[in-house]
Amino acid sequence: MIGKLVLFLVAFVGLAPAIAQLPATPPADVRVALDTEAGPIVVAVHVAKAPVTAANFLRYVDQKRLDGTLFYRGVGTADYGFVQGGAQNDPKRVLPPIRHEPTTETGLTHDDGALSMARYAPGSATGDFFIVLGKMPGMDAHPEASGDNQGFAVFAHVVEGLDVVKAIVAAPKSPTAGEGVMKGQMLERPVKIVTARRLP
Repeated sequence: MIGKLVLFLVAFVGLAPAIAQLPATPPADVRVALDTEAGPIVVAVHVAKAPVTAANFLRYVDQKRLDGTLFYRGVGTADYGFVQGGAQNDPKRVLPPIRHEPTTETGLTHDDGALSMARYAPGSATGDFFIVLGKMPGMDAHPEASGDNQGFAVFAHVVEGLDVVKAIVAAPKSPTAGEGVMKGQMLERPVKIVTARRLP
């Protein structure tokens, strides 16, 4: 009996290095509820696929920096376009800019319900994001193109409340607010994000 036990222990110890080398289970998506004046939106944040961008968004959530911010821009229609919201460069809310995670790196794409970071140059994103309606592959990275071809960084998807997003993008726009390309795209009545919280 003792001999069998020794053989079992030797066999188990021999397997230990192989067990230690098994790949770790990737972290699951983190669900976040955006409670807005237009209704609730629940998003799945892809912490495994877009670790830098997802962690940045979750910092804003955990530090309550998105509470009281606005969805302020709506482009397109209820079936195709996007809504933009977030910190609007408020110095009391914004954190340092993050490294750009292009879609060629994450494998994510600007499809229906995708959340992506607003930015100027690559590496300038802070606390503003947009939600896509429909498919917008033109916002993905296209390294073969000229100029700024890095696209925008997708990091999450809407899993509940897409109807709320559609209602926001279809809301009336101000004919005078906004500068440059944003003129005529700013919501006449911005929609407040009352709270942003992780879900269990």
